[in-house]
Amino acid sequence: MNPIRSSELAPPTSPGATTAPARAAAPRTEPAPPHPSRSLVVVSNRLPFTIAQGSGDARFERSPGGLVAALDPALAQRGGVWVGWPGSTDQDHLPAFPDTPAVRYRSVPLSSREVTQYYGVFSNRTLWPLFHYFVGQTHVDPASWAVYDRVNARFGAIAAEESDDDSLVWIHDYQLLRAPLHLRAAAPQRRIAFFLHIPFPAYDVFRVLPWARPLMHGLLAADLVGFHVSDYANHFLTSAERVLGCSVDRARGEVEWDGRVVSVGAFPIGIDVDTIERLSVPAPSADVDQPAMVLGVDRLDYTKGIHERLLAVEHLFERHPEHRRRVVFTQILVPSREHVAEYRALKRQIDETVGRINGRFSDAGWAPIRYQARSLSTVDLVALYRRADVALVTPLRDGMNLVAKEYVAAQLEDDGVVILSEFAGAAQELQEALIVNPLDTQAVATTLHRALTMAPDERHARMAALRDRVRDNPVQRWAGGFLAVAERAAERARRDPPSPADTLLRQLAPWLRERSRIAVFLDYDGTITPIVQRPDLAILSDDTRDALRQAAHAPELDVSIISGRGLGDIRDRVGVAGLTYIGNHGFEIEGPGLSHHPQGLEGYQDNVERAAEALTALEVPGALVERKGATVSYHVRETPEGERRDAERRAGDVIRRHGLRVTRGKMVLEGRPPIAWGKGHAVLYVLSQRYGAEWPSRVRALYLGDDTTDEDAFRSLRGIGRSIYVGPAVAGSHAADFTLPDPAAVIQLLRRLATRAFADLD
Repeated sequence: MNPIRSSELAPPTSPGATTAPARAAAPRTEPAPPHPSRSLVVVSNRLPFTIAQGSGDARFERSPGGLVAALDPALAQRGGVWVGWPGSTDQDHLPAFPDTPAVRYRSVPLSSREVTQYYGVFSNRTLWPLFHYFVGQTHVDPASWAVYDRVNARFGAIAAEESDDDSLVWIHDYQLLRAPLHLRAAAPQRRIAFFLHIPFPAYDVFRVLPWARPLMHGLLAADLVGFHVSDYANHFLTSAERVLGCSVDRARGEVEWDGRVVSVGAFPIGIDVDTIERLSVPAPSADVDQPAMVLGVDRLDYTKGIHERLLAVEHLFERHPEHRRRVVFTQILVPSREHVAEYRALKRQIDETVGRINGRFSDAGWAPIRYQARSLSTVDLVALYRRADVALVTPLRDGMNLVAKEYVAAQLEDDGVVILSEFAGAAQELQEALIVNPLDTQAVATTLHRALTMAPDERHARMAALRDRVRDNPVQRWAGGFLAVAERAAERARRDPPSPADTLLRQLAPWLRERSRIAVFLDYDGTITPIVQRPDLAILSDDTRDALRQAAHAPELDVSIISGRGLGDIRDRVGVAGLTYIGNHGFEIEGPGLSHHPQGLEGYQDNVERAAEALTALEVPGALVERKGATVSYHVRETPEGERRDAERRAGDVIRRHGLRVTRGKMVLEGRPPIAWGKGHAVLYVLSQRYGAEWPSRVRALYLGDDTTDEDAFRSLRGIGRSIYVGPAVAGSHAADFTLPDPAAVIQLLRRLATRAFADLD
C-alpha cells in the first residue's frame, strides 16, 4: 500500500523516492510558506512513515519520497499536524509517534474491512483505473463507495479536531476526494486546500462514475483545488460546469459553488533536486567501453505501459540490428499489489515477454534486456540514472512522472536523453524530451534509434534545457507556492459574499427534493436577458442558450419560456428545441404535446390592429409600437423623461378606445383582449395538461420573472409552487417568494437545477 503518494511517488526504496534534502550546487532561495504563525494540517491517506517490525518492538521508519521532503520543512516552519493512517489496523499496539515540538502526528483508525473497501477496492479498483482512462477496468461497487465516504468522513472529522479557523488544512490525493466536504460540514470557516496527484480525466470519462456528482461536491468544498498540469484543471472545470451546472470562469480558474468561489489551478510538482544531485556526484557516468544503457524504472502497474515498452525494444532490435550487442535495455520493476489477480497476470505477461525477447536476440554473453523485479535503494537508483544513456519513460497515463525529472537531475554532464510519453503530465513541462505515443511501439522504436544515435551537441542542448527547468521548480518551491496561493484563495472565500443563486438553491433544496420533476417557467426580457433600450436588441447570449439546451436535455426538468413577445418572436430568439414556448402573456402556447389559444381570442384581432395603427399615429418621439398578433405593446423607454407620463396617458386612452385591456410593465403599456387570461392562467394550464389536476403531488413548479406582468403568475403559484422575482429586492414590491438580482443569477440557478445539484445539499 503506497504511503501518501500517487503513481509516480513510489513505495519506500523504489523509483522516484528520495531522502532528506541536501545541496550539491549553488544555493537556491525557496519561497517560504506564508503566515508562519498559522498552523498547517496535512491530511493524507498515510502518515509519512511506516511501521517496521524488528526482533524487538515495532518502530517507525521515515517514508522516502519528494512529497515528504517538501512537507516536512513546511510543517516544521509553521507548526502543525500530519493526519493519516499509520499502516496498521492494530491501533492498540502502535509505538509512540515521532512527534517534535513543532509537528505532531494524528492517527486515523481503520479496520481491516475499511482498508480493503476504501483503499483496495474504491480507491484502487474504481478511482485509479477511471482517472487513468482505463474505463473497462473500473469496478463499480456501491458497498465500497459507502465505506469510502464513511472513511473520508472520519478523516474530515479528525482534521476538524486538529485545526482551527486560522489553520490551513491541506488534503492530498484520490483516496480523500470527499474529505473536504466532511471537513467543511464540521467546520464551515476552515481554510481548505486539496491537491490531486493523479490525472483528473476528461468529462466524458469522469461522468461514467455513478458517484461523479458527490465527488465533485467533495472537491468543491475546498478553497483551492490543485492539479499537476493545466489539462487536468481544465477537465475539472468542465466537469464542474457539466456535472453540477456551476458557473465557471476559465480565464481566472474559478468555480462558483454553494455560495463560494473555489480557485482551481495547475501546480506542477517538482523533485528534491539537491538530493539527486548530491547522490549523483560520486556515481559513475556512462562508460564508453560498455553497451549503451536504456533505462526504464516503474512500479508494477497497468498504467505504466511496461509491456508496450518491451515490444518497442523488440522492434528496435528487429529494425536496427546494428544495436545488437551494443545496447542493453534495463527495466527495474518494483513489485506492487501482488495479491491482486490483475497485477499478478500483468507480472506474468512481462516476465514471459522479457524471456521471449532475450531468447530471440541473446548472443554470446549479451542479452538485450536486463530485468530486475525488486526495489532499489535511493543510492542505487541514482547510480542507474547516472549510468543510463537514455531514459525510456512511457506510461500509458501518468499524473506527472517524477522518474523523468529525477533522471534529468542526475545528468550532471548534460549527456542523457529522455524519451517521454505524451500522456505523462511531465510532458507539458519537459518539452525538450523526445515525446512519443507509447501505444505506437514502432514509433517508439524509431525514437529509441534517434536517441541512441543523437549527435552530442543536440544531446547536450536538450538536456541542459531540461536540467534548468527541473532545477527551477524543486519540490520545496512547489509546496511553498501552492501554500501561498491556498492562503489567498481562503482569504477571498471568507471575504466574498455568497452567490445569490447558491444561497437560494440551498433554501429551495428540501422542497425540491420532495418531487422527482421540476417545471421551470422563465420570463424572457429582464429574466434571462438584460433589459435593453429597444426590444429588438434583447439578444440571447451563447452562455444562456447553452444553459437552456442543457436544461432541455435534463430528464427531470421541464422548461417553459413565457413572454409578452409574440410566440414566433420568442421561439426564434431562443431557438432551443424541446422547450415549451408561451407568447403574448399566455395567449399562445406551443410545446411538446401542447398547442393552445384561449377561446374568443380571434374576435379581437381587428381591435389589436386598429389600436396599433392609432398608437403609431400618435407620433410620440422615441415611442415604439410592437405588433404581436394577439396583443400590441407601446414602449416608451426612449421617450424623453419629461414627455413619458403624457405619452403613457395618451396611449392608454387609445388602447381602451379600441376595446382592449391596458396592462402596465416596465416602461411599456400592453393592449390585450379583455379575456380572463394571463401568465398565471397559462402556467396552471401547462401544469394541469402535463401532470394532471393533482400536479402539485407530482412536480415542483418554479416561476421566474421581473415585471408587473409576471405578478399574476406569482400569485397563482402562491402555496402550490414557488416564484422568484428577478431584480433589486424591494420589500413589498412584488408577490414572489424569493428574489435573484439579475439574469446571470437566473442562468446559474438553471444550471444547478439541470444537474440536480441540490440533491445533496443540507
